Amino acid sequence: MSKREGKILSLTGIDISELNQVKMQEHFKSCLDSGIHGIGFSAYREGQEPGEQLEIKQIRERMAILKPHTSWVRSFSCLLGNEFIPMVAREMGKKTLVGAWLSDDLDKNELEIEGLIKLANQGYVNICAVGNEVLYRDDLSEKQLLEYISRVKEAVPKLPVGYVDAYYEFEDRPALTKACDIILANCYPFWEGCPIEYSLLYMKDMYRRTVKAAAGKKVIITETGWPNRGQKFHGAEPSETNAIRYFLNSQQWTESEKIDMFYFSSFDESWKTGAEGDVGAYWGLWDKNENLKYSK
Repeated sequence: MSKREGKILSLTGIDISELNQVKMQEHFKSCLDSGIHGIGFSAYREGQEPGEQLEIKQIRERMAILKPHTSWVRSFSCLLGNEFIPMVAREMGKKTLVGAWLSDDLDKNELEIEGLIKLANQGYVNICAVGNEVLYRDDLSEKQLLEYISRVKEAVPKLPVGYVDAYYEFEDRPALTKACDIILANCYPFWEGCPIEYSLLYMKDMYRRTVKAAAGKKVIITETGWPNRGQKFHGAEPSETNAIRYFLNSQQWTESEKIDMFYFSSFDESWKTGAEGDVGAYWGLWDKNENLKYSK
């Protein structure tokens, strides 16, 4: 029996909502130790933020913490040391979903695209992600994004190429969905104000809507998670209990349905408060000091 098969047996049939805090902590630790499919890699330590150069030593130290717990690692950029993430992940036997971070800075976009293509051609990439929530942020037009996707597909024809955004973008933009080899959907019941009691049903609906839009293409949940601290967002309340419950529910469901999911995120990063408010700093399974959360 594999480690992941052991996890399925340990969670199948369990009603997470009926567990007390101690039992949820025990299941959280057991589930993580058995190994999850994938995780978003948080690169920046306290006091760091995007735009600063990352050192490979730092990447190796953080990757070593994640090594026993995940099969895949997702990165978000190919510049300023982020290119080391897929390299180190491969050194440690992990598969990689590697992203080029696109924005309204067209000169920087060129460097990101070139970096992604280079990493892919060097053998460090399993799946290419051309941009993350660019349309959601309204940084680029759909036409511009499609041109970037086409360039990467042409440069690395043997690898699946997709684009990451909120699930509904793939419903609303059929040309985008058609252009992608693989559909990379972010599904956040929290950010749609869903109470924890209904969050799993909500995420299942997000996923099924994406599958319908994908018309037979593989769908991967590239981000989902729940913060443990910060301000309430409509009906969605951050807390340790809710964060553990959401993690266990999402892992139980995706394992039983054989759905690939990248949990967000590995480590807390304080710089995210700028865009998301105080809740932005508390999405990690490990805290900003690299201590595992939600475990006795």
